[in-house]
Amino acid sequence: MSLNLTSFGNLTAVNLTNFDTNDCTLSTCPIEYAQIQYDPSLGGNALYLAIFAIILFLHIFLGIRYRAWGFFGSLFGGLLLEIIGYAARVQMHFNPFLSNPFLIYIICLTIAPVFLTAAIYLCLARIIIVYGKQYARFAPRTYTIIFICCDVFSLILQATGGGLADTASTPSAGQSGINIMIAGLSFQVASLTLFVALCVDFAWNVRRARDVRAPLQVSCSRAKFHVFLYALGLATLTIYIRSCFRVAELQAGFNGALANEEVPFMILEGAMIVIASISLTVAHPGLTFGKSWGAANVINEDNGETKLELANKSTFSR
Repeated sequence: MSLNLTSFGNLTAVNLTNFDTNDCTLSTCPIEYAQIQYDPSLGGNALYLAIFAIILFLHIFLGIRYRAWGFFGSLFGGLLLEIIGYAARVQMHFNPFLSNPFLIYIICLTIAPVFLTAAIYLCLARIIIVYGKQYARFAPRTYTIIFICCDVFSLILQATGGGLADTASTPSAGQSGINIMIAGLSFQVASLTLFVALCVDFAWNVRRARDVRAPLQVSCSRAKFHVFLYALGLATLTIYIRSCFRVAELQAGFNGALANEEVPFMILEGAMIVIASISLTVAHPGLTFGKSWGAANVINEDNGETKLELANKSTFSR
């Protein structure tokens, strides 16, 4: 449709009566009418896109080499969504008025970390198997099922809310979508908090058992296994910080001040997930468990022992 344009200083302003912002450009409409009230940085968003693409290729290589399919699938989904989301933000740099790139960026970058946390949850089950199930509150498989279900529920809420918020035809419907997104993000924060609490509880129980030595089932150095644990911890922390930020960001809706500031977004969303993704690359289970990752599944054998416990063939290097 054609727009009713009037002169406004050196700009061409829009008569806001019955027009679609998708017809706007930076030369015809003020930035206040854009989907977000700033022009996304081309360099910053392109940099994040490139970093996530490189990390994705690394995980494709590591996934094929070590056949850690569950971990690979989780990282593949999360990193692919990050790439798509930042590609949409690059597109918004050239025209921040378009609704489709905004919808893609909002949904993809909101739900992507859910897949990263799924990979972390899978690693916890293996760590419990390595140190001993007697030090955990639940069976390894129970941890996986509980937190993956939490992830799925959070994912559904965030994706549904994002879609409703951006496609709503009335302000009340849009706010309902935002509220659903906040509920999904808040649920993710709550489940991560519970996850961290259970990890601390498990670590404390292991530490109290003075007879517990470093894991004997993992064919790598003691220091390398500790790097694996610390990297998982860092990934969990950065995703937690990011999720808390997104809850705060959406409290005032898409038109709120925090949602329309790029610097906090680039640091507390982009940088946090970059750190988490790099940490999960350093903590790739194939680099630590080797071929034992596939054996360390949490499906019980007939005698109640896991495959890794039955296949205790390798020792920890001194």
